[in-house]
Amino acid sequence: MKISDVEDIEAEIADLEAKLSDAKVRLNGIQHRPSPFTSLSKPDLLSSTYHSLLLLSDSALPLGSFAYSSGLESYIAHHKPLPSHVTPLSSFGSFLCLSIESVGFTNVPYVLAGFRHPALVDQLDNDLDASTPCTVARRASIAQGRALLNVWEKALQQSINHACTGALIAAEHIKSFGRTLRLSALSSEDIADINGHFGPLWGAVCLALGLEIKPMAYLFLFNHAKTVLSAAVRANVMGPYQAQSILAGQHLQTQIRACLARVWDVHPEDAGQVVPSMDLWVGRHELLYSRIFNS
Repeated sequence: MKISDVEDIEAEIADLEAKLSDAKVRLNGIQHRPSPFTSLSKPDLLSSTYHSLLLLSDSALPLGSFAYSSGLESYIAHHKPLPSHVTPLSSFGSFLCLSIESVGFTNVPYVLAGFRHPALVDQLDNDLDASTPCTVARRASIAQGRALLNVWEKALQQSINHACTGALIAAEHIKSFGRTLRLSALSSEDIADINGHFGPLWGAVCLALGLEIKPMAYLFLFNHAKTVLSAAVRANVMGPYQAQSILAGQHLQTQIRACLARVWDVHPEDAGQVVPSMDLWVGRHELLYSRIFNS
């Protein structure tokens, strides 16, 4: 055998060994590569906080929100006919923006205070009642608040997040609030100024369920936007796909975040109506000749 043949064979062996070594390295990398499924954080995915957040975002939550248009029906009735340069959709967009601002400045400070200080939920309830001059808005807030209290007592109470700081305290104060509310309804004497407004109770319930304050506040305004959009669909302002497009749009997300940023440090005693015409639209709703919503 020639020397050149031996050298060729040795070179071929060296090349095969290099390929084998490279293949082993690639195989080892594949075997120890983390799966995209196992890399997910299991504790976060299985957290009861997410479950509670989804429960409270459910449109089927029996709060009676479907019965209210938040002044939209009255707004439409008082803006007929529209100017030629204004479309129903653009008019609704203006109303939704004003409605979010109105709820943000009148209710969100009480929502945040109810979350931060659940022991003051009865005082916050009384203060919100005193600062709500519109009878129709007051009635709607009380109806939804008492509905939330019923949902808590009959369904959500078993889901208290014991690992969350303040959850048990919030649950105790909600229980005491509900007891006082029932006693005041049965007694002919004024036991306490208990009404059952939606905002403070929402904050306290969310704390008891272990939600964080920022998602809780965002969800409050997001649910309000959903209610208004649902009313718009039933009032034939737009179709369901258009409503979902607005809900999913970046504009609504930006608007909610901006509103929360403006009211985040507003104390309940500084809360108030920043859209005076909203109280007029809501207040005149019950004067409409025909209507399909309670407010």
